[in-house]
Amino acid sequence: MARRTKTGRLVADESDPSAGEACTVMPVRNVLSTPVLVLNLNYVPVNVCTARRAIVLLGKGKAELLENHSGEVHTVTAVFEVPSIIRLVYLVRRPYAPRKLSNKEIFLRDQYTCQYCQKKTQELTLDHVIPRRQHGPHTWENVVAACPRCNLHKAGRTPAEANMKLMREPKAPQPNPYRMLQNYSMQEQWLPYVPWTISV
Repeated sequence: MARRTKTGRLVADESDPSAGEACTVMPVRNVLSTPVLVLNLNYVPVNVCTARRAIVLLGKGKAELLENHSGEVHTVTAVFEVPSIIRLVYLVRRPYAPRKLSNKEIFLRDQYTCQYCQKKTQELTLDHVIPRRQHGPHTWENVVAACPRCNLHKAGRTPAEANMKLMREPKAPQPNPYRMLQNYSMQEQWLPYVPWTISV
């Protein structure tokens, strides 16, 4: 069990049998600044907030505690669990931003596989199915990943003109609801609630 000192730091309670074990001393303000994963009513992540904000949401009955891996915060009159994951008790409807068309996103969509020879490789290029010089658009439906060899062979021709066949018809990928987590350091306890790869 931890207790708060007059200087606002968490230390081991010497009356606790486990007090002899190593204890990390951390200012309360640092504990309250730790990131907390916020899940929607349907368990899909919608945000990451601070532990301070999460405690407020819990106190107002707007969320429920799912995971607590950060210990407790002691005040003069109360003891608060510091949450790691909370779940809102109401459904937040938030539209997901469309995926931005880029080299990385194309390679991820095509699973780092050449769409002509089916070779998996990190050395990929972008190929316009209908070439730009034939007024082919730069869209999800007209851009695929291609290895340098296939891209060179296809050159400025369509697949039919080059006698090449696409693995699959290119389409825009579905929005990834977990992309909002990519700017945060993933906590181990969050992983069961994030079934998709962040970068996908």
